[in-house]
Order: sequence, then structure tokens, then C-alpha cells
Amino acid sequence: MCDIVAPLLLDWYDTHARSLPWRVPPADSRAGKRAPAYHVWLSEIMLQQTTVATVGPYFQKFLCNWPDVHQLAAADEADVMAAWAGLGYYARARNLLACARHISGQLNGDFPTTAARLRDLPGIGPYTASAIAAIAFGHPEVVVDGNVERVMARLHDVHTALPGAKPELTALAATHTPQDRAGDYAQAVMDLGATICTPRNPACGLCPLRRMCRASARGTAETLPRKAPKKPKPIRLGHVYVARNHDGDWLLERRPPKGLLGGMLGWPTTQWQEGPPTFAPPFQGEWQDTGLEARHTFTHFHLRLAIYCAPLPDDSQICGGVVVKASDFRQGDLPTAMRKAYDLAVSWKGWTS
Repeated sequence: MCDIVAPLLLDWYDTHARSLPWRVPPADSRAGKRAPAYHVWLSEIMLQQTTVATVGPYFQKFLCNWPDVHQLAAADEADVMAAWAGLGYYARARNLLACARHISGQLNGDFPTTAARLRDLPGIGPYTASAIAAIAFGHPEVVVDGNVERVMARLHDVHTALPGAKPELTALAATHTPQDRAGDYAQAVMDLGATICTPRNPACGLCPLRRMCRASARGTAETLPRKAPKKPKPIRLGHVYVARNHDGDWLLERRPPKGLLGGMLGWPTTQWQEGPPTFAPPFQGEWQDTGLEARHTFTHFHLRLAIYCAPLPDDSQICGGVVVKASDFRQGDLPTAMRKAYDLAVSWKGWTS
């Protein structure tokens, strides 16, 4: 099987490859052209636990603002975090900037070419290192994401549940990784998983590997890969405090650099906890419980934020935080959880200022 999987997939990829802004088309790749390492790295960091459709506009925005790693390294952290707002998993943005500054300052802007050396950089784990090494530099690295795991589980009819099956699926993926066109092959398997070998209702009749797919032959494809039962997510509660003045200026705060939404601008909040929060506004004022609740789900818990609103005093010195002028405020710079709170707060009819 290992002798024909890669040729079949590459033939299919040459015709059916997705057109993505960070990718070199197969015809150009066959002619020896590779995507710049900066583009591959940037896209792979953004794509972690995020869909291709979501990442596209962010990737284009980052390239417009910072066309190369030196310009990204010189960027203000607040600007990078604002440009990242809405993508989630904000530690990725902090690591992105730290990595850019290391490559620019210590490596003269040159990305390491091997997976082993790439893994030494901030925010680059085994998967991302292998993807960059294969796609940008042509090394025959084994690149395994969720799509690849699904294809391997079905191709070999593996019934071991994830995440325990990861080593077995990686070993199987290694048997099919070719020495030539390794980057195209890695992207071909991802494309197959994203467009044909989908989680639900796989289009087995269109699959270039259908004749050798054991799960398809045995009627088990839609049940694979198996996954261990997930623990129910806890619910955490908090208050969010939204204040503005007569001029439309807003009171925000810069969150601590570490932790959820680290380094992002957002509304002052209480701690997020599983029990009822204590009322703790950022200043003494005419706070009103709006009766509204912003809801957001993180990886490990559901968040429920009760929204309190108040007029912002003219003497902003007593408030702490950051007073953002109406002309400078862009709700798009807020992380998604905070943007949900904003949308609800501005719709509230009880504003007195």
C-alpha cells in the first residue's frame, strides 16, 4: 500500500488542490517553487484549532501590515494582539511575536530549515515544525493534523480511540510519506480530509484511495476515528463592567500577559469562577445590572458574564484601566468574548449618559 498511496494522492492533488493564499499551486511546486517559510509559519500558527475559512482574512491582514518577519518583529505588541482579535487562543499571538523577534534578531530573518531546529523556536511544536520543514523546505517530514489522523484511521481501519491512537496513526502516516514532493503530499492528505474524507458523510465514491481503504470496504468509515468520551465542560461565572462617558469614550483594561485573553484589551471583569462572583466594579459609580449575559465557550469551560453598565466619570484618574476615545475605539480589536459583551451592552436601553 505504501508504494501507491503517495502517487495516487499527488495525482489527485494536482487537479483538486484547494487554492489558499499561503499556498503555492501544484504546477508551480512541481517546477521547484516553494511557499516562503514566513507564509507557511504564519498560516500554520493561525490554523491551529481554527478553520481555513476563518484564517484567510487574518492571514491577508497580517501580510498587508507586516509583509516579512523583520517587519512583524518590529511591530508593537498591542497592534499584533489587536490584529489577532477574534482568532482566539491568544497565546499563539504572543508566541508569534516572540518567534518573529528571535528569527529577526538572532537568525538574521532566516527560518531554520529542519524540523528539529524549528522546534526550538517559541510557539512551534512538532506538528508545525514538520509542516514548515516539508512545505517550505521540501524535507520528507511526517505531518499529522486532525485531517491526516482521520484519513489514516479510515485507510487502515484503526479502531483505537483518540487521543491514544495518535502514535499508531503517526506511524502509519510515516509509511506513506514520500521522499519527493513531501510538502505537496502533506497538503494533499490535509485536502483529502477537508474535502472528501470529511468527519460526517465522507464522499467515498470520489476518493482516490477508495479501492484500498479498509474502513470503506468494511463499512466503518463514518465511525472513525473513534474518540474517547469527553468530560463535560464546567461553567464559570463572572461580571463584566462596561462604562462610557458623554463623549462615547470607553473604559477598558489590558489583561495580564499570561492566561486567557492574555495581553488583550477588554472590559474590566471579576475573576471567572464556578461559584457566584462578588460585585467588584473598577470604580464606585451608578452601576446597573442590565440583566444581560454574554456567553462564550473556551476549550475547557463555558463562560457566563453578567453585564453591568455605568456612566464613566469625567475624572478618569479614579478609574484605572485605559480610557479609549470614541474615535480610537474599534470593537473589532476586542477578543470575541469581550465583543459579545460589547454588542449586548450597546443594545441595552438603560444608559444614562
